[in-house]
Amino acid sequence: MNRSLLYIEDDRDIAQWVSSFLQERGYSVVWLRSGERAIESAKDCSLAILDVMLPGLDGFTVGQRLKKACPGLPILLLTARTSIDDKLEGLQFADDYLTKPFHPDELAARIEVLRRRFSVSSPEPAILQHLKVYEEENRVVNIESGEEVMLTGKQFQIFKYLLRHQGRVMTKEQIYEAVWGESYMEGDKTLMVHIRYLREKLEHDPAAPTVIETVRGLGYRVRS
Repeated sequence: MNRSLLYIEDDRDIAQWVSSFLQERGYSVVWLRSGERAIESAKDCSLAILDVMLPGLDGFTVGQRLKKACPGLPILLLTARTSIDDKLEGLQFADDYLTKPFHPDELAARIEVLRRRFSVSSPEPAILQHLKVYEEENRVVNIESGEEVMLTGKQFQIFKYLLRHQGRVMTKEQIYEAVWGESYMEGDKTLMVHIRYLREKLEHDPAAPTVIETVRGLGYRVRS
């Protein structure tokens, strides 16, 4: 199991003390003094430890952005703030909350609990031509470039619906009602526009799509 931790703390003395302790416990620690590169640095880590009082963006803002970008990453919030309002705000995105001062053994114990809780193996991503689809994480990666394909929520819902019915032709009515939860009205161009934008992001050549095919007179299909 990945033992790399992201640790965001602007106080050098505290950071060195905590990092040394965690490294003695067998962890690899990626230390940042601010949240500017948090999302980039978190991608190879199994857990994030986040201080609230940071230069620039505060820990609450960094944590919210981090959880949105990496929903499967557990976040442990460290702070000297003890008010119930601060705790409630932190727990909107954090998975655990530890107030300063703290004993390092308690920190280690909380880290282990969170890592066990989040250690359930994620299903293998679906491979579709040049795309790798992480369905539970709502992520699509271009295998050739290694870059993430940024889809909107509705775009991913459409793509996921077609992928779950891979090989079958799904009508406009079926797709629209599954994604929007409303009855499809003949002549509505909403789905067509979303499909066009999807193809611009997913296809090698949107004018000659091979990922999302149009079956004339019937609907759309992701070929198996």
